[in-house]
Order: sequence, then structure tokens, then C-alpha cells
Amino acid sequence: MNLYAKTALLACGVAVASSAITMLAVNSIDSTDSVAQSVTALFNEDGTSHSGGAFYTVANTVTPPTDFTHAAESTINGVVSIKCYSNRQQYSQGGGGQYIDPFEFFFGSPFGQQPRRQQPQQQGNEKDEVQKGLGSGVIISEDGYIVTNNHVIDGADRLEVTLNDNRIYNAKVIGTDPSTDVALLKIEENGLHVIPFGDSDKLRVGEWVLAVGNPFGFTSTVTTGIVSAKARGMQSAPHNGRMGIESYIQTDAAVNPGNSGGALVNINGELIGINTAIYSQTGNYAGCSFAIPATIVTKIVTDLRQYGTVQRAILGIAFTELTPQMAKEKNITATNDGILVGEVMDQSAAMEAGIKANDIIIAINNVPTHNTAQLQGEISKYRPGDKITLKYVRDNKVASTSVTLRNNQGTTKVTQAGNISALGCAFAPLTDKEKKEYQLASGLKVSGLKDGKFKEAGIKNGFIVLDINNMRVRTQDDVEKIYDAIMKSNDTDKVMFITGIYPTGRRVYYAVDLTE
Repeated sequence: MNLYAKTALLACGVAVASSAITMLAVNSIDSTDSVAQSVTALFNEDGTSHSGGAFYTVANTVTPPTDFTHAAESTINGVVSIKCYSNRQQYSQGGGGQYIDPFEFFFGSPFGQQPRRQQPQQQGNEKDEVQKGLGSGVIISEDGYIVTNNHVIDGADRLEVTLNDNRIYNAKVIGTDPSTDVALLKIEENGLHVIPFGDSDKLRVGEWVLAVGNPFGFTSTVTTGIVSAKARGMQSAPHNGRMGIESYIQTDAAVNPGNSGGALVNINGELIGINTAIYSQTGNYAGCSFAIPATIVTKIVTDLRQYGTVQRAILGIAFTELTPQMAKEKNITATNDGILVGEVMDQSAAMEAGIKANDIIIAINNVPTHNTAQLQGEISKYRPGDKITLKYVRDNKVASTSVTLRNNQGTTKVTQAGNISALGCAFAPLTDKEKKEYQLASGLKVSGLKDGKFKEAGIKNGFIVLDINNMRVRTQDDVEKIYDAIMKSNDTDKVMFITGIYPTGRRVYYAVDLTE
């Protein structure tokens, strides 16, 4: 046989072998087994071919699940659409509500009378209202408790909840927490479909997740992605400084306007986060979305249901993130990151536990604290009086101590929402940035407005309270003391006379009638 004949036969043999392998590969794609399993079947466990010749090693891979039908079907009925409505009103002072003459406010009205209250001026039908927002919410109990974002319902006069089966209910606000952007609502119904809580602490980067909500009003929309990061802060993101506590789950599941307050669930259909924000320069999805972890949400809604207010634990330190450069400058060799303590507050939990300035906190209950988001995320899970174990570095030696957390008053007391809850709002002190912007030394910003005395008086979210009954207010305790004094007085008319401004700079005066 000549050379050309041998070459031809060899080519035919190669072609036949190639065809056989190709057919095997095609058949494997059509079968229920994965392609990876089919290819592996061509070789022995040691990576050699079945013919005994040396070949290459095939990696043992785990094919990720790609069927999300169970998770989707088990969650879409537990996600609701929330429409927010506001009354179409215009008030004489732009801020709304009852307005009193400033002269009478400071100097009194003639003949010892109470200052005259001016009712709001309205245009059109008194009951006329306009839809101001659309978001999502998650049913967390069969009897109608729903969790959503505070920014979804903030400032609404009426909330309308639509279930996946198109049943419609009016919802009332049970409580809000602007610091974490969580709000708890309630509708009057039983036997509702509930999405069970999962453990967001056990999430792993790369794990599949589903976002369920109502983007752009498209109900029961499901998108998929993976966990991109945990304990992510957004200090550099353009979110207008809305939240004070930031420790998010970052995903690449598509989230758009209308998704806020909706569910982030794992492959088992368990709630592991509440979708709350996106990073975008356009306002629409750009590849990064953020959710409040379920562990934080659980603690917040439990507090709101049980106490009427969030039990905020405070460590009592001023701090910054330790960077490798700072560690080098300070000759710190035991760690390259962590939370560098700058100042320890008097009578604080940290001071009581022996924490000092220049200590580096590296873990809380064995959970690493590489950055601010991780520190905030861990502390936010606890209440005043709870004990945690703090691991820290001092003089390049690792140590640990037990810390009994305290509230912002320096005590371990768990507080109940007092009579001040009748005002129907939360109060937040002004940040240093806001003080500078508004040229104020102090003040309390009204947020999380719901049905109550402030809303009845026409006060809006964002209003900054400066004085109540000619007394300067700096903390919520100041408001509570003034409120208690008014309610315990023998005066027939129980009124809060409030001086304040709106962020626009417009000064407004209100008379809040506290009479039952």
C-alpha cells in the first residue's frame, strides 16, 4: 500500500472517530444528563481514556440549578403592589395644616384667648387625591402584616395594597424605621400567602437569588441573579443619604422603580432580603441592586410589633475604617483592616467594656468587621441589654471582651412607644451636613409620618421642629417631656405650639391639638 493510500485510510479513521464523538456529544445534549457528565463518561476516574492511552483530566464540576419555577411560584402570591395617595391640597403657608398668626404665637391673642387657628385652604374636591408613588411589599404573616421600604410609603395620606389575585385593601402603618428604610403595614385579612424568612447570614457570594416585585407597575415580575457581595455599604452611591444604617446584600438581579419593598428570595423560596435601592446614573437598572438583609428586617419588624418603636443598640464609639496605609503609618502589624476606634463616649457600652481609643475592632461574635457596613449590620441585630463578644487588636495583640449594649440614653432599658406615638411620626436629629445647609444649631426632622396628631395638623415629612411651646428641642426626649407636661396639665385646651422650617427654608408655625 502506497503512502497516499495509508494517508487516506488514516484520515477516514479520524473522521469516523470524530463523528462518533460528535454523535455522543449531540446525544448527551438531548439527554437529561449534563454535558459535563457526558464528557466525563468518556474517561476513567484517573483521567485516562478507556482505551488505556493518556489523555487530559476533566474537572469534577457541580452544575448549578437553573430551574427557578419552584421559587417563583411559591413567592409571587406573597408579594403585593402598594400604591400611595396624597390629598390634593394647597395650604396658605405652603406647609399645610393649621396655621397660627406668628404675632399671636409669640405675644398671645387679645383678651387671653388661645391663638386663632386657620384651617387649610383647599382647591377642588376635599376628597380629591392623587397617586404619588408605587412600590412593592412582602406578606410576612397570614393575618395581614406586610413589610416594605419606608421610602415607598413616606408622606402618603392613604395606602392601597393589591394582592396578586387583584384583591384590594387599604393599609395602615404600624411603624417605620427610616434608619434602615423599613416600614411595617397591616391589612385586615386572614389566610394570606406568606413568604417564610430565611437566614441571610448564611448567604454565599455567587448564590442564585430571585427579585420579585412590581417594576413600572408590571405585577408579579420575577428576575434572577446572583449574590454579588454581602455587607455592602453605599456611602459613595447617589441615594441622597436616605438611610443611616447600611449593610446590604448586593445582587445583579434586575431591580427597577416599583421593585422597592419587594422580595429577594433564595432558590428555596425563602425571604432573604427586601429590595431597596439600585446604583444608577439614569434611575433605572444598571447592574447593581441592593437589599436589606432578612436578619435585620426580622429584628426591625419584631420591634415595631412588640414595642411600637425600634430598640436601637449603641456601642458608643466614634470610628473610621482601618486601611493598609493607616496600619503601616501606625505600625499595626496584627491586622490590615477593621474598625479603628477614634473616641469612646462617656457612660457608653464600649467604655464599660474597657475599649479604648486606637483599638481595632476585628469581629463581633466571631463575625468579621472589615468595614463600617459589617459593623453596622451586626450591631443592628441587637437590642439594648444584649451581650456581644467584641474581638479587637491593641498593641498588636488580639484580645476579646464582653459588651453589654446600651441605648442612646446610655441605659440598657428597652423602651415602649409612649403616648408620644399619638403624634404619628418619628423624629430624627439633624446631621452636621443638614445643620450647615439650613444654618441651624439643632432641630428634629419629622419622618415616617402616619395617622396621628401631626398629620391632622397638616405637618409634612421633612418638617424641622425647632421649638415647642417656646422651648428648644434637640432630642426626642425633649418632645416627650413637653408632651407629658401638656397632657398632665389642668388646661382644657391641650395644644403644642410648634415653630419650624421646611427644607426649602420656609418658616411655618403650627398649633397641634392634643385633645382627645
